[in-house]
Amino acid sequence: MPPRLPMTVAFDLDGTLVDTAPDLAAALNHALAALGRPPVPAESVRAMVGQGARRLLERGLSATGPQEAIPELVAQGLPLFLAHYRANIAAMSRPFPGAAAVLDWLAGEGVRLAVCTNKPEALALALLDAIGWRARFAAVLGADSRPWRKPDPRHLIDTLAAAGGATAASVYVGDSATDSETARAARVPFVLVTHGYSEIPHAEIAADARIDGFAALEGALAALHARFTGEDATARP
Repeated sequence: MPPRLPMTVAFDLDGTLVDTAPDLAAALNHALAALGRPPVPAESVRAMVGQGARRLLERGLSATGPQEAIPELVAQGLPLFLAHYRANIAAMSRPFPGAAAVLDWLAGEGVRLAVCTNKPEALALALLDAIGWRARFAAVLGADSRPWRKPDPRHLIDTLAAAGGATAASVYVGDSATDSETARAARVPFVLVTHGYSEIPHAEIAADARIDGFAALEGALAALHARFTGEDATARP
């Protein structure tokens, strides 16, 4: 009987599996304060996350003062941001509801799991260690794991390969337009989680499936696998 699920599922990390915005906001505001800038509201940070620490700091500086000196301020502030974040990486960050259960279920079904994130690899691993999740994943590739990063499709392709998977039998789950662009360029079906972080409305992001929470992921994965392979989504291994 044919399998009803993809062989490999890769996930974005921030805003997809884990709500990291509170700790990212705290680190950002720590750096901004040291640079003489006012804080950014924590809720606003959710729309700034997704393209790495440097870009987050650039966006925070753009939102809080003059633009002229931003490159110099980023160079000063980035080490402060990273040091504060590393020291408080899971002070307030928590997995999204249902994330642990769906990872357990996928592992029980024999699906390989991976993380493809624009977070630096060391920070991604530190976060996964802090919440006790590192062993769940066959591969974790961050922004500096390769010479390229999302939205370059090679970031996702390499993540899947490192997990022992292939694009033809995989799905990517993420929360942003960057994730969507990456998946589409890699020719990997994409599931958008609408609880995550995005600069633009989630309704405007291209996706092969959309879910409001992880309780809906099983059905979405089965339907996508059937759609892209022609196999019966109701079939049981």
